[in-house]
Amino acid sequence: MADTTRVTVTLPTEQVAELRKPTDNVSGDVAEAVARQLRHQLLGADLLRHQEENGALTEEELAEARSRISGTASADGSAIAA
Repeated sequence: MADTTRVTVTLPTEQVAELRKPTDNVSGDVAEAVARQLRHQLLGADLLRHQEENGALTEEELAEARSRISGTASADGSAIAA
């Protein structure tokens, strides 16, 4: 198991109630949300660095990225049949 550090956070009561509906593992849910946010920040920094080095992404590149993210394109960029 990974090392952990206990921290105290304050969340809206409604969010805590929703987190506890499926499980009492609020710490696991919060850790997952933090990990997702950190990945988002790292990807944003990578994208900015790429654009600084290579220029802005074209509409075609953005469309391909969106289709890959949404799962509507294969790894080679071709469309996946529904």
